[in-house]
Amino acid sequence: MIKKNYIITAHQPAYLPWLGLFHKIALADKYVFLDQVQYVPKTWINRNYIKNESGKLLLTLPVLTKGHLKSKISDILINNNLPWKRKHFNSIRSFYSKSKYFNKYIGFFEDIYSKEWKSLSEITSKMLIGFLSLLKIKTEISFNDDYFFKGKNNSLIIDMCKQLNGNVYIFGELGANYVNKEEFRKNDLKIYFQKYIHPEYFQPNGNFENNMSIVDLLFNCGEDSSEIIFENNVSKKDLIKKFN
Repeated sequence: MIKKNYIITAHQPAYLPWLGLFHKIALADKYVFLDQVQYVPKTWINRNYIKNESGKLLLTLPVLTKGHLKSKISDILINNNLPWKRKHFNSIRSFYSKSKYFNKYIGFFEDIYSKEWKSLSEITSKMLIGFLSLLKIKTEISFNDDYFFKGKNNSLIIDMCKQLNGNVYIFGELGANYVNKEEFRKNDLKIYFQKYIHPEYFQPNGNFENNMSIVDLLFNCGEDSSEIIFENNVSKKDLIKKFN
């Protein structure tokens, strides 16, 4: 039985995700870690920025790309022949060593980068669960490989909502460019396009840079991070009212 306004969203894995992903997850009742779709290189799946007084730095998780044009994200392996763990941890430690909440969060990253990781899905899922815990976001997480969602694009999302008993689905803002709204209407599904307004928060030294990794917000703002993510953005209560 479909619950009234049971909200579903999904997203591809993302390494060190940006703030907007956490806002979208927090709006939903259930989030699907969508790694059974095709891997697309040169996207935010395996990279993001951190920042210090010298500017921003792109941290890219190296992956083995042979045959990747036909590979699902879940099949993408990390290139552990490169010293990426040491480089990324040292960069994070160096960039945020003087931040107010360095001691509060550095242990989380030390633990992540001390472990062995084989696949892109493995490390990004572990990081995501950890970040959600730090942000106290309690949305239920489901993994794509726990189900068999049929179809592609619109039909995939519609089938996902049916299997998960959802009747509202959250797309990112760009979803408006490709979603067949009529197909969702025919299936009694409501849709919402998240238009994330990036908040400004305290970044020591230099001009403010938006679209940084969640890493930047946590180290600079600590326990206020969850509240900042929602600044000037729709709340879950607002979203539910919209569909009543």
